[in-house]
Amino acid sequence: MQRKMRGRGVAASWYGIARTATIDRAGAWAELDDGGTAKIVTGVTEIGEGILTVLAQIAAEELGIRPEDVTIGDNDTARSPEAAHAGATRQTYMIGNSVALACRDARAKLVDELADHWGVGADTIKSFDGEIWAEGTNLKMSMEEAVDICKKRGVVPVGSGSFTAHGTGLDPVDGSGSPWQTYVFGCQVAEVEVDTVTGEVQVLGIWAAHDVGRAINPRGVEGQIEGGVVQGLGQALMEDYQLDKGHTTTHGFAKYILPTSLDVPEITTTIIEDRDPKSPLGAKGIGEPALVPTAPAIMNAIYDAIGVRITSLPATPEKIIAALADKARSESSVREAAE
Repeated sequence: MQRKMRGRGVAASWYGIARTATIDRAGAWAELDDGGTAKIVTGVTEIGEGILTVLAQIAAEELGIRPEDVTIGDNDTARSPEAAHAGATRQTYMIGNSVALACRDARAKLVDELADHWGVGADTIKSFDGEIWAEGTNLKMSMEEAVDICKKRGVVPVGSGSFTAHGTGLDPVDGSGSPWQTYVFGCQVAEVEVDTVTGEVQVLGIWAAHDVGRAINPRGVEGQIEGGVVQGLGQALMEDYQLDKGHTTTHGFAKYILPTSLDVPEITTTIIEDRDPKSPLGAKGIGEPALVPTAPAIMNAIYDAIGVRITSLPATPEKIIAALADKARSESSVREAAE
């Protein structure tokens, strides 16, 4: 056996979003303000995943204004609609759809008043980038002017929206049923090089393709996928969390070992957009799903390289050396038996 062996592995995954066994729901308010800006209120929690940027983009697209003209308001749950928890890759799917529906409600009130003011059909009115116009005419104005007209006619363009996953429940006897409304699918390929003397594994590249329904913020989606891959790499090769009778015996990050930039290979990301038919936006989400296939792909690549299965994580050099020794003993025994 050569000292350094290369191999490739593949792994696929699926991940459920929007629980249906128990009801998942989210609500939002939207208002077009003086100045042609907008305010969105929902009980969203930003924990670094970029949801505030996504919601601003959604509101801007639905209302026809610029993202920088959208303010995500007070998210104190005592004063804002329920949005539920930040987790399970649900925020874009659940809260994003509730914001979209709230914006559509607010915009419909504005459009109805402006259509009556102009004497045109509401379906002819379009808006984009802070301007609003009637197709087939020379009628056009800023969103600021349109909001002013609406309010002078006695209507405040404010709307509400809620999005609820279709509750189906599970069979109380055997637990069968559909626990999630939609699924995110993914596939990753890993290429590794294994040093058969030291047991060290170097990941040479990761190719990740994930179906996100619709990418509201493609750069953000790429960042989420790359972050998930890095987490998966750490899980596969480095992060060794030890417990003894329920107590942590890994005393610090010096021994736990996290990936650094020097450990991360080139990551090639492919975004698949298969729009979800039950979502007003067509979007699903990406967060935890990006992590799921990474470690299995790396384990399969190690097997392809050296022909041994590592069945516990992380795949440390010690485990690989031990597995190679077991393989050598087994092959030797087979040869001796054949002779």
